[in-house]
Amino acid sequence: MLRRLLSPVNARLDEHLPADHKLSKVYRVGAGLTGLLLVVFGILGLIDQIGFFDTGGDTVLALNTNGALSVLSICIGGLLFAGMVIGGSFASTLNIVLGLLFIASGFVNLALLDTQMNFLAFHIPNVLFSFVVGVMLMWFGMYGRVGSALPHDNPYWRARHPEQAAREQRTLSRGRG
Repeated sequence: MLRRLLSPVNARLDEHLPADHKLSKVYRVGAGLTGLLLVVFGILGLIDQIGFFDTGGDTVLALNTNGALSVLSICIGGLLFAGMVIGGSFASTLNIVLGLLFIASGFVNLALLDTQMNFLAFHIPNVLFSFVVGVMLMWFGMYGRVGSALPHDNPYWRARHPEQAAREQRTLSRGRG
């Protein structure tokens, strides 16, 4: 009973998905494109030789930045590139987790906008960017993993409904034989 309450479905978020599964392409594309965007932003910020914790009005690609935000963007972009290379459930889970962190970062930095603790030099466009990137990463990570209308051949649907999947597999096997 307690186990059922703690794990209401038979699938974990990190459930194995073969790296060559068609869903992996969505996870890889999402991680790769977002990673590319962040790395480009970070490199352009470093090229401008902005102070590391400068909170002035230096902008790159219409977003306020400083050296710390540039380095952080390159690191997160590199992490997303790693997710793109690995693929599978790792890329999906990474997209979801980083998406949640981007959304949380948007809220935290929104609260810090006009304070001395705004060491990443965020302005409103940065906050909105964090929200958009967070939602986009979550969408890429959750694609084909959650929803009420997943097809029955989906590995995540099969993991959540093992009895019904086994019945369908037996029926399919009898039809072939």
